[in-house]
Amino acid sequence: MADIRPFKAYRPAKGKEELIASLPYDVFNRKEAAEAVKKNPDSFLSIDRPETFFPEDQDMYAPEVYAKAGEVLWERIEKKDFIRDEENCYYIYEQTMDGRVQTGIVALSSIDDYLNNVIKKHENTREDKEKDRIEHVYNCKAQTGPIFLCYRENDIISQIVDRVKEMDTPVYDFVSEDGVRSRVWVMEDEEENNMISRSFAGINEIYIADGHHRCASAVKVGLRKRKEDEGKVRGKQEYDYFLSVLFPDSQLMIMDYNRLVKDLNGMTAGEFLDKLSEKFDIKNEDAAVKPAAKGEFGLFLEKKWYRLKAHEDIMKDDPVEGLDVSILQNEVLSPMLGIGDPRSDKRIDFVGGIRGLGELEKRCNEDMEIAFSMYPTSIGELFAVADAGKLMPPKSTWFEPKLLSGLFIHPICGKL
Repeated sequence: MADIRPFKAYRPAKGKEELIASLPYDVFNRKEAAEAVKKNPDSFLSIDRPETFFPEDQDMYAPEVYAKAGEVLWERIEKKDFIRDEENCYYIYEQTMDGRVQTGIVALSSIDDYLNNVIKKHENTREDKEKDRIEHVYNCKAQTGPIFLCYRENDIISQIVDRVKEMDTPVYDFVSEDGVRSRVWVMEDEEENNMISRSFAGINEIYIADGHHRCASAVKVGLRKRKEDEGKVRGKQEYDYFLSVLFPDSQLMIMDYNRLVKDLNGMTAGEFLDKLSEKFDIKNEDAAVKPAAKGEFGLFLEKKWYRLKAHEDIMKDDPVEGLDVSILQNEVLSPMLGIGDPRSDKRIDFVGGIRGLGELEKRCNEDMEIAFSMYPTSIGELFAVADAGKLMPPKSTWFEPKLLSGLFIHPICGKL
């Protein structure tokens, strides 16, 4: 059973939400972050990326940088840029992108559920990325970036969400810099909040969709605080829970996550196509190839597009080995192109589907030789991998839209 709780969020004062809300810290490089904060000093990105307060040569992982994030956050809370709700609430967070709507519940999720595998992961995390967010959360004494979770749709939760959206007035309604409309409702009805808590308690599997590093970091901060506060009752402290937005599976869309390779590993284009033909049916195409089904791939090589269809004998039933990203890695990237570990090999790069197939052509004209367009991994495949206790290959899923930072803040000091 999942322990999902309402809470008292700090959130932007009315009228400041559009200035404060920011795309997550990890979609910006250092230069882009500095430019974004210079353009909008009120952006929450200045807190998520506190190196923007320092000269360009400042070590962005130095203690004084993390300390600055906490200092600025609480200064802005004190000057009423943020308000805090007086009662524990759930929040409804709706995003509309290109006409598609997804609506989640903003809540606290239990670190023990993560440790006990009620909240399931499907990706490995890197220690350096974890350490960065651990220090950020610890110095801010708050979680500022929500974890993107999903669950199999529950009728009771969906009915309550639909009622609130239909009958109540949102506290925020704005369009962010990425063109996504965001609306937020505060759920103040105690009975409905209790019904949501009970409904989540009847759900045995919650899945991390996006934000594995933020989630692992939040859990490790909670464990650190437990050691520091030895003797306090576990499960009752703010740090025993992490900030999350939970979406029903029916509303989510995973986009393609495409691959680029710098060279053909010593082969000519003809030799490479001959090798491919042993495992794929190959068809010439006049336009960019967006795969239409599982087991289908687009190939861009020497300014030409091809459609590849995997032979039946290389398709697998295993939840990981059967993923299209695994088929490409195991049958093409590793044995033919010499990409052994895509996490560390400098000859491969990844492009999220949000950038379009034109980005693949552009990169092949600039610094890469070959590109593969992918059929997106499905939510069902994500669930199957996590349920089997396995991990996906890197760069298997790309979720859009991204959750904004700064709309909800969860302080980790004190009691629930």
